[in-house]
Amino acid sequence: MNMLMTSRLNGWIALGLACLLGTGCASQAMPDPSYAAVRPAAITPADRSNGAVIHVDRAVSLFEDFKARHVGDLLTVVLTESTNASKQASTSTAKDSSIQMPGPTIFGRPVTSGGAEIMELDIESAQEFDGEGASTQRNALNGSITVTVAEVLANGYLVIQGEKYLSLNQGEEFIRIRGIVRPIDIRANNTIPSTLVADAQISYGGAGVIADANDMGWGSKFFNRFWPF
Repeated sequence: MNMLMTSRLNGWIALGLACLLGTGCASQAMPDPSYAAVRPAAITPADRSNGAVIHVDRAVSLFEDFKARHVGDLLTVVLTESTNASKQASTSTAKDSSIQMPGPTIFGRPVTSGGAEIMELDIESAQEFDGEGASTQRNALNGSITVTVAEVLANGYLVIQGEKYLSLNQGEEFIRIRGIVRPIDIRANNTIPSTLVADAQISYGGAGVIADANDMGWGSKFFNRFWPF
């Protein structure tokens, strides 16, 4: 029993050393099942009757567009996200005060020692504070992603969701989006800007060797979080 526990302990120690040395413990991005493409419901085809001129399988509708409107239809979202936020604050205060209290007199004469008054009180104080802070943040995300219609709401709005996953040489990158769009906002080429997606949830990230190198180590995170100085 002791040998088994010792073997397991050695295994955990080896795994921990491998993680610390970066040999096989790099983070990995995986597709999220909640953003998976939604397939349309199966529809039983109706009986077809071909005429002498028109063949049903080759007929082309002259009054039909190809915009997304049903569950499972594709829609391309053009990402045009840009944010620019800044904040600045400045505070300055100053306060001066002074108190003078003459010394008491006894039998009409001040209390002295060596010819100098010893009970006279003179207090002065000065307080000053200057504070200034500034914060600026800019973000931009451009590109496009094709998603599927996951649900058609009662008012005709479309719930869309989708994910784009890229596996590169030294890591993985992904972008996910979910939201609600109005069919009237869909352009003729079946695209819609991300600024017109309501309740938009857009995620962009990556994992792998490059992402790990750009991330702070767990030891540094620990001390930065709990170190009080």
